[in-house]
Amino acid sequence: MRDAEAIYRTPLGAAGGLAVTGSGRQHARRAVTDRKLPSFAVVLVERGRGWLETAATGRMGLTGPALFWLFPNRVHSYAPDDDGWDERWALFEGSFTRDFVRLRIIAERHPVVALHHLDEVVRLFGKLHADLLDDTNLGQASAALMLHRIVVSAARQASGAADRRQERRDMADIVETLRRRAMQPLDLAAFAAEHGMSPATLRRRFTLETGLPPKAFQLRARMDHAKQLLATTDEKIETVAAMIGLDDPFYFSRVFHEREGCSPREFRARYPRV
Repeated sequence: MRDAEAIYRTPLGAAGGLAVTGSGRQHARRAVTDRKLPSFAVVLVERGRGWLETAATGRMGLTGPALFWLFPNRVHSYAPDDDGWDERWALFEGSFTRDFVRLRIIAERHPVVALHHLDEVVRLFGKLHADLLDDTNLGQASAALMLHRIVVSAARQASGAADRRQERRDMADIVETLRRRAMQPLDLAAFAAEHGMSPATLRRRFTLETGLPPKAFQLRARMDHAKQLLATTDEKIETVAAMIGLDDPFYFSRVFHEREGCSPREFRARYPRV
């Protein structure tokens, strides 16, 4: 690896969702001890061995290729062994990080991800670094996109999804089946038995695949269809509710307002038919 490189950027005021504030690469030989960062960080260890220690995990051995997540305002330490390790890193912040944590895409108790597809992650880090060097609005936006892809790639590799293509295809079929039946009542136990698993296993695998448990996914599909009907037809509100499987129009209107921030009538007024 070449000599150490580092870039630090002040995020744009409008880039509140996700912003990369630093990036670098080096052959590291020194320990980082009892440090706190003001933002999130991800460290990619391309090759080498060492350890990571946080309050949430204690000390953990680490062997590349792997990456690990660091959380803001949390004390952490890490170090390569005597031979050092080749690392890349990025600092990031923004409101999207709350979604990463809420959906357990990155987890403080499980910060280390062993990588089975290193080339993909190295390419994303390289593109992110080049985007920050560009130092333009477009470059910063592209760097944020690369960071988002790093998060997703690591989450897939952590779950083993990249090495279980058949299992993912099977789960995709189950998701599509529920999408087709979303307007019908859902008996979760019967639906799980139909696909040869327990309700708890179905819920866990379904949530891993989609980010939502089955009933929440069904409700989202129903609301999406309701929006389509409101925007493209003149059906009455109570008719729309019945068409998506909700017989109580008042319940439908309440749920719609909670999710969309407006009533069904207000939504229809925003998107008049062409």
